[in-house]
Amino acid sequence: MGSFGHGSAVFLVASLVTLVGVCYGGSDAPRGVAMGFVFDPKAKCDPPCEHAGICIRNNTCFCSKGYEGETCKYANCYPKCKNGGMCLRPGKCRCPPGYGGRYCHKVTCDGGCWNGGECTAVNGVAKCICPSSWTGSKCQEALCPQGCRNGGICVAPGICSCPEGWLGGACHTAVCTQPCLNGGKCISPNKCRCRPPFSGPHCEERKKSH
Repeated sequence: MGSFGHGSAVFLVASLVTLVGVCYGGSDAPRGVAMGFVFDPKAKCDPPCEHAGICIRNNTCFCSKGYEGETCKYANCYPKCKNGGMCLRPGKCRCPPGYGGRYCHKVTCDGGCWNGGECTAVNGVAKCICPSSWTGSKCQEALCPQGCRNGGICVAPGICSCPEGWLGGACHTAVCTQPCLNGGKCISPNKCRCRPPFSGPHCEERKKSH
C-alpha cells in the first residue's frame, strides 16, 4: 500500500511538473520560477495564491496565464496598456480619458469629431483637428469667410441663414416688400433712401418746388 502511495505521488509530481512546464511556455509566470522546479505538495503560501495560481513551495506561487506578482494578484495585459491605461484583467485595459482601443493605443475625442475632423493628441490632450471650413471643439461650427451680417447665422461653409428682411451671401442685401421708386434704394427692410426730389416711404412723392 505504501509503495503504491509513493508511486502515485511521484506520478502526480511528474504530471504536475509536465503540466506546469507546458503552461509555463505561454504564461506570464514570475521569472524566479525555473523549469523543472520541485513541487512541494505540503507547501503553504500566506497570503494565498490568487486567480488559480499554484503554491509550489512555501510562499512561492506559480501564476496562471494572464496574472503575475508574488501572489498572482495582478492581471497582465499583452501588449501592455499604453498611455497610462490600467490592466483590469488579462487582455482588458481601462483607458484614461482621451484614449481607447483594446490597449488604449487609440486617441479618442469625447463625442467624436464631426464634418471630417480628425482626433489626435496635442500635448497629451485629445483634440479635434478641423478642416479649413469648420471650427469648434468637435468641428461642429461652420465658417463663413465673408461673414454673416445683420443677424445672419453661418449654417454651412460659406452659407449664411439670413433673418427676415435680408438676403445675399452675407445677408447684406435689404428687402423691401414694395419696391423703392424713382431711383430710390432699399437700405434696410422696408426702408427706402430716396433720390431728390423724391420722398415718401417708397419714394413715390415728388417734392414741390416753390
